[in-house]
Amino acid sequence: MTYVIHGATGAQGAPVVSALAATGRPLVALTRNADAVVKGAARVVSADYSSAEQLTAAYRGAAGVFVHLPLGAEADRVRYARTVLAAIREARPSRVVFSTSGSGGGALDEPADSAVSTLTSGLEAGEVSFAVVQPRLFLENLLLPPVLDAARERGVLRYPLRADYPVSWASHLDVAEVAAALFDRPDVTGVIAVGQDPAVTGPDLAAAFGARLGREVAYEAITPTAFGASIAPLFGEGPAAGVAGLYQALGALAGNAIAPERSAQQLLGLSPRTTGRWLADIGL
Repeated sequence: MTYVIHGATGAQGAPVVSALAATGRPLVALTRNADAVVKGAARVVSADYSSAEQLTAAYRGAAGVFVHLPLGAEADRVRYARTVLAAIREARPSRVVFSTSGSGGGALDEPADSAVSTLTSGLEAGEVSFAVVQPRLFLENLLLPPVLDAARERGVLRYPLRADYPVSWASHLDVAEVAAALFDRPDVTGVIAVGQDPAVTGPDLAAAFGARLGREVAYEAITPTAFGASIAPLFGEGPAAGVAGLYQALGALAGNAIAPERSAQQLLGLSPRTTGRWLADIGL
């Protein structure tokens, strides 16, 4: 039986492919490009999130499916969530692991009609074994050129959260390890929080970067608006404004820390990387 990985060449899917391939599982890589070469995958399949027929064919007979929704307009994401659910109901894979992909994790209440809520509630109402992986903020956000370049060149780690704001950061590598473990643990269901516990602050991040870069790095809180402007050339004005809005909402909270009782540490015995270990693992 195969394991189907959405976005197998992307930031989240590729580490899941690597984690599962290391265990010798037969993998089907779902990508937008059928000609893509995915190391570790037995097959590469081009499947459209909006096609229930294509997804059903990919899911049928699968031992596991790893799902995360692509970035884009929320209306499109809701449509994709419904299509994924329709394919799951029809194909009935043995297990589904859905990553909510960060964006604040459980710190902010998801609207009932959001894509994440639609997919989560649909899995809860279905008959297929599932788990929802819920990271908070991704450490990979700190690799964005406006953030990393300032740390490297000027010794300042700039981010749109106040200095004393605690976050349970996690990496894509952590999500991949948790997803792989969940395919072996059908007894673990519901939401599994992925992130550092205890949560860390901006100066903690800066200290880890400084140790890795071999120089003093200070933390500087910037406004969500300024952060949005800095990433607009990379992602476009609309997506950048959405990111700025997310950090504006997060800033109104006391912090963004996981609940230890629903953590991967507690439920699976898996601790996420420290910031320093993550920086070493990615070779920074």
